[in-house]
Amino acid sequence: MSEPANGDTQGSHKPKPSPLRRFTIRSIKVVAIILIIEYLVLPQLAGARKTLTLIQHLNFGFVGLALLAEIVALVSYAYLTMSVLPKQSLDLWTIFRIDMSSLALSHVMPAGTAGGTGLSLRLLTSKGIRTTDAAFAIAVQGIGSAVVLNLIFWLALVVSIPIWGFNPVYLTATIVGILLFLVAGMLIIAFTRGERHFTRIVVRLFSKLPYLSESKIESTLQHISERIRNLAADPPLVKRALIWAVANWIFDAASLWIFLAAYGSFVNVDGLLVSYGIANILAVIPITPAGLGVVEAALTTSLVGFGAPRGAAILGVISYRLINFWLPIPGGALAYLSLGLGTPSQKPPRQRRRLITEKLNPNIIVKELERPPHGKHDPR
Repeated sequence: MSEPANGDTQGSHKPKPSPLRRFTIRSIKVVAIILIIEYLVLPQLAGARKTLTLIQHLNFGFVGLALLAEIVALVSYAYLTMSVLPKQSLDLWTIFRIDMSSLALSHVMPAGTAGGTGLSLRLLTSKGIRTTDAAFAIAVQGIGSAVVLNLIFWLALVVSIPIWGFNPVYLTATIVGILLFLVAGMLIIAFTRGERHFTRIVVRLFSKLPYLSESKIESTLQHISERIRNLAADPPLVKRALIWAVANWIFDAASLWIFLAAYGSFVNVDGLLVSYGIANILAVIPITPAGLGVVEAALTTSLVGFGAPRGAAILGVISYRLINFWLPIPGGALAYLSLGLGTPSQKPPRQRRRLITEKLNPNIIVKELERPPHGKHDPR
């Protein structure tokens, strides 16, 4: 009797290392966030104490305009999502709520973008979008948007370097952007020109995983390749996607510029876009959720380097991040709840399957046959 007891005891302790590992990883990330806030954000906020008088002269008209610019940026991102999905798939309001839900999750999860991507994929498929179409749309949306950001950053860099000089931070952001371009280019070449070889490699790597078969992997990759070819063969569609991607970044950067102006600092456009590009490119590195702390520190330091008064830069960045980072969290939570509640037209498939199963149950069929006709009473 002692051996099974020991075996049960050992078996009961097997799952314990997994929660411990998860706790350790989360603790490390929390400590990293605290260190970033402690050594990068708080020292800059300390300098803001001397400039709080700027709040007394805050232009609230500019604040409303900055909020409007941020809303336009979010709507542009929803249009970008719509442009890379199959035609007439979902309406703008549904896509906007899905994007807000995934954005909110990416702002609170340590995994950042990965968690938001998974939620976006699940919500799109729950609304009837094929998994391959949803995955393709999310990939094109994310990679394309990042490529557009790097192009904006590099163009601004070309203009600003002759005026403001070179900064070592530019090199880091440029390297990250080049790596992103290389990955995007390799994926496009693999899906369009080396489809057979790429499919063979992916099948070898992932066919051993559970729930994945060679035929499923091949059909998924083939469908994605077809979508890429269709996208490349439709220049107006590519143009619309690029326009919405540019609009998303430009209006978001405009929101930052307006907040700075609200505190009396009118930054040059080239300096603003370089600072904005550096902060958002560095935010891609998965240190904190959506670059929390990293974006604030990079923006404030860069803007001051481009001539913005330190107090206005600090207060402007804090105000901008309140609506750029924090406001989408409750907004996304409400959007997710509205998607979860759904409408009656969204729920019948599951209800129909339940009804069909019940109707095919032999016991229920016998009871239906024994029930007297409607309007008559059973003489028994």
